[in-house]
Amino acid sequence: MVQVEVYTTTNKKLGDISVSENVKVIDIKKEIAKISKLSVERQSVRSEAKGKDIKDDSTIENLGSTRKVFVKDLGPQIGWNTVFLLEYAGPFVIYVLVAYRPWLLYGAEAQGTELSTTAKIALGCWSIHYLKRIFETLFIHRFSHGTMPIRNLFKNCGYYWGFCLYVAYHVNHPLFTAPLLLQQIIGLAIFAVCEVGNLSTHILLRNLR
Repeated sequence: MVQVEVYTTTNKKLGDISVSENVKVIDIKKEIAKISKLSVERQSVRSEAKGKDIKDDSTIENLGSTRKVFVKDLGPQIGWNTVFLLEYAGPFVIYVLVAYRPWLLYGAEAQGTELSTTAKIALGCWSIHYLKRIFETLFIHRFSHGTMPIRNLFKNCGYYWGFCLYVAYHVNHPLFTAPLLLQQIIGLAIFAVCEVGNLSTHILLRNLR
């Protein structure tokens, strides 16, 4: 067994742990969790206080001869699956709401306004795109890290949801002017090719892991 000293990145000692010679960093994290309030997901283990994060599958040899580790608290974490689902479900719901409840954005005078053919096509394309992304998150994507800092959730969702609201506002506006039919057909064809290509690429990448 090897005795390893555990410190925070501010050089405060958390305690000592005993691990086997060929132990991996992920196992060290589990031991650290027992002597601290940090779950495995919240830990970034380094060999130096200001050093780089050591990967979970690295062995204790990566810690150097000092047998000392420094742990940085990454803060509250959230699963990547949850992040992706929230990122993609938001734009789907928001767009549908704007399309079928136009008075929410345009006022009472917009109530009862019929969607144009172009707006209906756009709604279909938008829905297909984000339903595809949700499907990929549930059944295709594999994540190298199980979690991410929860603070990033607000930044990511803010981008997706905000951009969705911007697009939905203009495309579903009662004064929206539709492009030529030929332009719509070309755009729809390009959309279909890109969506199928994107899905096939994600499946290919999944099979390479």
